[in-house]
Amino acid sequence: MIRCVIVDDSERFRASARRLLGAQGIAVVATAADSRQALRAVEEQDPDVVLVDVGLGPESGFELAAKIRDRAVIMVSSLAPDDLAELLAASPAIGYLPKHELSGVAITVLLRTRPPRGR
Repeated sequence: MIRCVIVDDSERFRASARRLLGAQGIAVVATAADSRQALRAVEEQDPDVVLVDVGLGPESGFELAAKIRDRAVIMVSSLAPDDLAELLAASPAIGYLPKHELSGVAITVLLRTRPPRGR
């Protein structure tokens, strides 16, 4: 089972995404509202993938993605991919999912593009 941490400043989105992904076979092992919580959750929970919102209130999701080591990061946002193309290209993220396209299948497909991480 894929283990996931969701990082988003919207409590409503975190709760909705947790329910959706849980129903689709993704184990959401933690959620976080900011970078500090996210880094702690990643260290404590050892997820396979971290979903990171592009905009975390006053913080940048891209800056957080650069701090996450040895985990697949997928950026999420309500923004169109074209609006983020340059930032996504420079990011260590393995991919991008618009929030309205978030699904267990989409996460699985993106994870297949990344080589397995060493433990």
